[in-house]
Amino acid sequence: MKRKRNGSAAPIFAFAAAWIVCAIIFPLYELVWLIAALALSLAAAVATAAITGRRRSAPDREEKAEAKAEPPKKEAAASYSPEVQKIMDDGKLAMREMGRLYSSIKNTEVRRKINEIMRISDKIVQDAVQDESDVPQIRKFLDYYLPTTIKLLNAYDRMSDQGISGENLSKSMKSIEEMLDTAIEAYKKQLDSLFENQALDIETDISVMNQMLAREGLSGDGGFDDIITRTARAQSASASGDNE
Repeated sequence: MKRKRNGSAAPIFAFAAAWIVCAIIFPLYELVWLIAALALSLAAAVATAAITGRRRSAPDREEKAEAKAEPPKKEAAASYSPEVQKIMDDGKLAMREMGRLYSSIKNTEVRRKINEIMRISDKIVQDAVQDESDVPQIRKFLDYYLPTTIKLLNAYDRMSDQGISGENLSKSMKSIEEMLDTAIEAYKKQLDSLFENQALDIETDISVMNQMLAREGLSGDGGFDDIITRTARAQSASASGDNE
């Protein structure tokens, strides 16, 4: 319902006040002064009306602006189980820390290895969304393997900032660099193992399809049987191919 605004009485008061002042100052019994007093009083009323009108219009504009301004719509967040959501959150924290280490460490080869570890780790974390049965494996990866790698990279970062060379420093940094190669291979195997259930499902689907095609007399050399088998196996290889 639209709110009704009453007009301000200020112009009337201004007119009356100006008329009283003129009556005190001027001899209003003369026509010329009477006209002048009337003109001055009207001018005071008009000026007052203009001022009060501007004051009223400011809140109106603010109210209209508030009415037009709509709160930004929040995008609907994906709904995950508590276990998967925890993995996603922990994965983001780990990726953020590794990104910081990537920026801090100057060694080009070590930075390349960090980038590869981040790429594989992100795929492992994202697999929790695709297959929730992999959550226990991924949880172990996030609770031990990735944190240990980050801990060693932090040590490498601190040692590289010393600005001095020494047998112990060089030996420790070399060991960490070699550990990164081992971690990359281990992470690839971890990612590949996550697709084991999918590979078994694909082989099962292929076996069932072969039986159906054979029962319908549609299988044979070079027929649907071979095409479906080759396609399904290619999809399985593609799904796990990123870890090679």
